[in-house]
Amino acid sequence: MNSAIARTASAFPIRAADRLNRLPTQFFASLVEKANARIAQGHDVINLGQGNPDRPTPPHIVRALQEAAPDPLYHKYPPFSGFHFLKEAIAKRYLEDYGVRLDPNTEVAILFGGKTGLVEISQCLLNAGDVCLVPDPGYPDYWSGVALAGARMSFMPLLESNGYLPDFSAIPADDVKKAKLMFVNYPNNPTAATAPASFYDETIRFAAANGIVVVSDFAYGAIGFDGKRPVSFLERPGAKEVGVEMYTLSKTYNMAGWRVGFALGNAEVIRLINLIQDHYYVSLFGGIQAAAAAALTGPQDCVRELNAVYESRRNALFSALRRIGWEATPSAGSFFAWLPVPKGYGSAELADKLLTEANVVVAPGIGFGASGEGYVRVGLLSSEERLEEAVERIGKLNLFG
Repeated sequence: MNSAIARTASAFPIRAADRLNRLPTQFFASLVEKANARIAQGHDVINLGQGNPDRPTPPHIVRALQEAAPDPLYHKYPPFSGFHFLKEAIAKRYLEDYGVRLDPNTEVAILFGGKTGLVEISQCLLNAGDVCLVPDPGYPDYWSGVALAGARMSFMPLLESNGYLPDFSAIPADDVKKAKLMFVNYPNNPTAATAPASFYDETIRFAAANGIVVVSDFAYGAIGFDGKRPVSFLERPGAKEVGVEMYTLSKTYNMAGWRVGFALGNAEVIRLINLIQDHYYVSLFGGIQAAAAAALTGPQDCVRELNAVYESRRNALFSALRRIGWEATPSAGSFFAWLPVPKGYGSAELADKLLTEANVVVAPGIGFGASGEGYVRVGLLSSEERLEEAVERIGKLNLFG
């Protein structure tokens, strides 16, 4: 490149579109950087701050991909909305697990992971000036989709005093009037709370009365403790009339890297999701779709075994917490624990202290919204021994009297 071209290139103005400038800051990026810096310095860091499943995908699912990969059918473009056999598989699984009947043709959309659907749905349903009701604390990618749509969020505080369920009567009347979309998420990230059937009945009534589409983020639907199976939004009468549920194979089958999810329910919302995806994608690689179908229709022992692993880890963690005087409500579902910070600390301040003085990574609650302040999130994504070691290290800091 000659000097004149170089000068022109260096001065050439690249301006991001306004929609990108509206995106929220990735709060946890700095947390990851700090943790990596400690590791680079040679410290033995126990990372409990992330939500990345730590166990491998079950072997029979991997074999299904290995067997499907050589099939020339899957080397071509797949159908835009995905193979029908995969839609049939998810419909079969929902019927067996929840008693929910889904039409594979009109009530199932294949997603590139649940995260993609949670961002896309705002593009499908929100215009500038519309309001989206968002749980606080909640999954930050809800915010991303709303920001890209140019809409506004109205936060629904999830308080321990209300079982970490939103209080619809506390939402400002003007926000309810302008709201077009609402996210709910149980088992909940980050609070690890679950929702009873009565909550979904109330949600359906509220949504129907106010013309609000419900998105139930059911990412942790397979993970419930103490013999209690998490309730699906779609199990409740009227659910399909007002909304959809988003499900992912990431947590149920340890398939986070495979990027397979589904939107299920209201036929018009499903049509809109398929429409926007027609302009972005040509669906997932067919071999992955075949393996996903094998996961859904094959033996479910691996799902029950994984749930048992997380419950055992939860029990080990909370037993260790009690030993050091850190009192908290045991998780009801998901693979997280939601712990109150000791007096005198903010959540980010405590997270920094635990990293620098105990080499333990936790996620500060403030990163999930203003109502998350006062808590930290811990992942059940290490062995029982490492979880207990992390708590033992924290105990040496004498934070709890």
